[in-house]
Amino acid sequence: MEEEAQSMIKKVIENKSWLETYKPILLLFGYITTLSMIAGWNKNHFETMKAMNVFMCGFFLTFSFFKILDLHGFADSYSMYDIIAKNIKPWGYMYAFVELALGISYAINFQPVMTNVATLIVMSVSLIGVVQSITNKKKMRCACLGAVFNLPMSTVTLIEDTLMIVMSGIMLALLL
Repeated sequence: MEEEAQSMIKKVIENKSWLETYKPILLLFGYITTLSMIAGWNKNHFETMKAMNVFMCGFFLTFSFFKILDLHGFADSYSMYDIIAKNIKPWGYMYAFVELALGISYAINFQPVMTNVATLIVMSVSLIGVVQSITNKKKMRCACLGAVFNLPMSTVTLIEDTLMIVMSGIMLALLL
């Protein structure tokens, strides 16, 4: 299965430019960022906390949606690099719903400290597997948008996870 996934990734990389490969994730990032900037603008000033909250909400709701579209495909891809899902298969299925819960938590401003701590922990654990895969130069499919898009694991994945960790850390610092 892993050989087949690596072969698919190789074909995608060989046949598409960087922009073509990452277009779906770049578009999503652009949409979520634009929405966040609009939501954060309030009369004559910018509310950073509100913009970050909307970004986190949009990120988790959108990314969980794509994971849930093909939950089995996501869980298979995710178990190839996530340190927990490699050993505990159900975590690959649960992770999509953890992201959904985080997105809803940001949307309704549920226990902001707890939500940001959970985000910090979940994304940090996820980042470990991403870093290991990139460091080992394994060519594999990134599960960030589920199995719907065939995106390779790369620095883009590293940046996504790191951004979520940094944002949740900043939000925690502002809350405490």
